[in-house]
Amino acid sequence: MELRHLRYFLAVAEEGHFGRAAERLNIVPPALSMQIKALEEELGGPLFMRTSRKVELTEAGRLLQVEAQRTLDQAENARLTVQRSIRGESGRVRVGFAGNAVFSGKLTKDMRAFRKAYPDAELVAREVAPLLQAEAILSGQLDIGYTPDHSLLHAPGLLSETVGVWKRLVAIADNHPLAERPYLTVDMLADEPIVFYDSHSADDRLYTALTTLLGRAPQTAHRTSSTLSVLTLAAAGQGLALVPEPLLNISIPGLVYRPLDAPELSANLMLISRMIENSGAVQAFLTIARENARPEHRV
Repeated sequence: MELRHLRYFLAVAEEGHFGRAAERLNIVPPALSMQIKALEEELGGPLFMRTSRKVELTEAGRLLQVEAQRTLDQAENARLTVQRSIRGESGRVRVGFAGNAVFSGKLTKDMRAFRKAYPDAELVAREVAPLLQAEAILSGQLDIGYTPDHSLLHAPGLLSETVGVWKRLVAIADNHPLAERPYLTVDMLADEPIVFYDSHSADDRLYTALTTLLGRAPQTAHRTSSTLSVLTLAAAGQGLALVPEPLLNISIPGLVYRPLDAPELSANLMLISRMIENSGAVQAFLTIARENARPEHRV
């Protein structure tokens, strides 16, 4: 039994006339009669009582009318549900984020745009350390990640795209001698201890670039896995911190920020996802995030 047979049957049942039903279905009456006859043969009995003036349902026909309508309604609901999922209008998007995603406003902007465009889709966001995001996406625990660039982003099956680039600032205690300078250069940092955000992992690009500019490895005062810890240690005079420009929005007592004349040490924000993505909702979120990251929209 095919859905089209049920549609043909309901048209005849509702019209009470083969000619009118055929016109409604945009087919010729003989073809409609043949389809109804085939349905009756498949079910093993008559569904209509035919007279010269009208067509009436048999008892079996009345039972089929209820079930046919229910079946078609369910089929239509299934079609709409699947189409909504393909378009991203339903489903769930799990986002992991770290660092600049929040302080730059990029994550908030993307989430607001997605919620406005797809209000019925479920959006879940949680803070996840940069080095854990790639593994979580590949294992299916996350769908999308916002993270600084690091070596794990080149894993097979992972797609990474740059969605933000910023200058570096030096976060420094307000009583440090260098705090009196209007701007700093890399040479001024040569003998200063540095607080790194996991220096040999999430901050590996910064560590390597700084080593190249200094001509030797920088002095490492601390390595910490929290942005707030980096700034707190810097404010306490435990070392200088080279932070992305968006962190200027964070005000901590005893901490000041100074521009750094070193474009080679720029910070970036990467949007990461699976190379092959089947979820319509996730694809819709990625489309919005990429659109917002275009030069004319970039934060």
